[in-house]
Amino acid sequence: MKFSASAILFDNDGVLVDSHAAAKKAWDIWATEFSPGYDLDKANNAGRRAEDMVRELVSPELFTVANDRINALEQDTAHLTIPLAGAKELLLSLKPGIWTICTSANPNLGRARLEAAGLPIPKELVTGNDVKRGKPHPDPYLLGAKNLGFDPQDCIVFEDAEAGVISAIEAEIGLVVGVGERAVKSQADIVVRNLTGISFDGEEIVIPDSIRIR
Repeated sequence: MKFSASAILFDNDGVLVDSHAAAKKAWDIWATEFSPGYDLDKANNAGRRAEDMVRELVSPELFTVANDRINALEQDTAHLTIPLAGAKELLLSLKPGIWTICTSANPNLGRARLEAAGLPIPKELVTGNDVKRGKPHPDPYLLGAKNLGFDPQDCIVFEDAEAGVISAIEAEIGLVVGVGERAVKSQADIVVRNLTGISFDGEEIVIPDSIRIR
């Protein structure tokens, strides 16, 4: 499969890196302190900012302390993050200025997870702190395209979570590629298993048919 595009916008967790074990460990500890019974695996919160999740789980007067706590816990477990298949090879092959990452994590956590996975960090990185509204709102991907200097319709987004797919669609991204089994039921235009074998030269992206699952 070949598609014309000017830039790529990547989600991080679930697309470039596997941070599930790290996040699960942090949120399990947090839940015992602030929201007994909360299970990250059962909640439909993939792709959302931690602060938005916390705001829904605790009373307003507890928000600041609860939010600070999950930020600290996730920072402490960030070292458990590992790269996903094809991510390192693809990112290292891309020229600066034609790609960036739009993560819902805060700046410290986003960078820590990328560093733990051994992945490059683009100067145009968008984090949860850079936007007023996080995913599923379009703000992260609109800012990502703006940072690179491209129209959203000329960009491709890689996303694993429904919230992120909706964010990309709302931003009127030209092509939304879902990543992993979780994305199969999303509104992504196509879905791939991982990023293995994908290439991009700034004008055309090539996605091997062998990794497509929808």
